[in-house]
Amino acid sequence: MQNNINQNEINMLRTELELLMRERQALLRVTGAATGLIAEMDSHDLPITTVEAADLLATSINSLPEETLQDALSAVHAEIIQ
Repeated sequence: MQNNINQNEINMLRTELELLMRERQALLRVTGAATGLIAEMDSHDLPITTVEAADLLATSINSLPEETLQDALSAVHAEIIQ
């Protein structure tokens, strides 16, 4: 009986982990696309409210660990060119 409960718990954890990994991949794609969009924007041609929103997004992206940002860029096949 105990073995069956453990196997059920393992299966539930496996399912949850797979869900979290799919969600992470989706978030990485969104972050990578947002990073590319911000990098291509010319703030001189945008309304101030758009610039403020882009600044908030850029600040959030810049707070990510370097490895996560690289994963996000890889998810959308992009790279940072300096």
